Amino acid sequence: MKNKKILVVMGGTSGERSVSLDSGRACAKALRKKGYNVSIYDPKKKPLDLIYKKKIDIIFNALHGKNGEDGFAQSYFEYFKIPYTHSGIMSSYNAMDKLISKKIFKQKGLYTPKYFSILSHEFNREYLKRLLKKNNFIFPIVVKPTNEGSSLGVKICDNLNKLNYASKFLFKKYDELIYEPFIGGQEIQVAVINGKPLGAIELKPKRKFYDYKAKYSKTALTSHIMPANIKSKKYKEVLSIAKKAHQALGCRGVTRSDFKFYRNKFYLLETNTQPGMTDLSLVPEIASYKGINFVSLVEKILLDASINR
Repeated sequence: MKNKKILVVMGGTSGERSVSLDSGRACAKALRKKGYNVSIYDPKKKPLDLIYKKKIDIIFNALHGKNGEDGFAQSYFEYFKIPYTHSGIMSSYNAMDKLISKKIFKQKGLYTPKYFSILSHEFNREYLKRLLKKNNFIFPIVVKPTNEGSSLGVKICDNLNKLNYASKFLFKKYDELIYEPFIGGQEIQVAVINGKPLGAIELKPKRKFYDYKAKYSKTALTSHIMPANIKSKKYKEVLSIAKKAHQALGCRGVTRSDFKFYRNKFYLLETNTQPGMTDLSLVPEIASYKGINFVSLVEKILLDASINR
């Protein structure tokens, strides 16, 4: 393996570009520490279809968000028959699309908040009001894009006027939105690597919820509790649910599943197939608690790389 050429793909064009660059740089540095021959590639600067010219052996996928976490980049990797890390085309696509992943979770008996979606051409205030009544939703309500990551575009609204305004604002950029009741309780996130749950961490954001700023800003003051402050039986339960979510979506490598723990029940919000690998990221923190340092974690992910994931 040490003789193989590793290409860390990072950056890209999504709203999570800066986080991806941070993840990619950190992973490239870790692999070089291990003695790997590493180069980097940014799809914003050079299109993905030129990767084959690099003559590399393995791709470490450090992209986040659209075109990196939704099966798009993975389709290029497979077309060029280059082994790559993290999840494959369909599992990435299904995990990124909140409507599809929710349907899969429900089919597998995993609790997820109830929801409905609206397309941009369908939207108006009265239609929104009818759907809220039909689904027995009460405020506060969460509205968000169906296929974004890192909590981009997520709005929490406590009345119809605010929800209507937030929807109009988001529909300027997105074609479809998903609506859910806001679930209170504890924020719990679970890392799974190579099919095995690694641990569960609890977050206490000073902000209203664990949004983009809470995730990536050092000034946002989110408290991390590792391991999560829940009873041992419930801790094992949430690890098991995260493993089932990972398997249900057909994921590979590392994932991070996000939960709310409310009234003794875990609500699965989503599963991330390209979790962050920065100094503020949760998967490395969970791994560290389990005695796996960052360099070893990155190598673990690399060694799982394959074609047709």
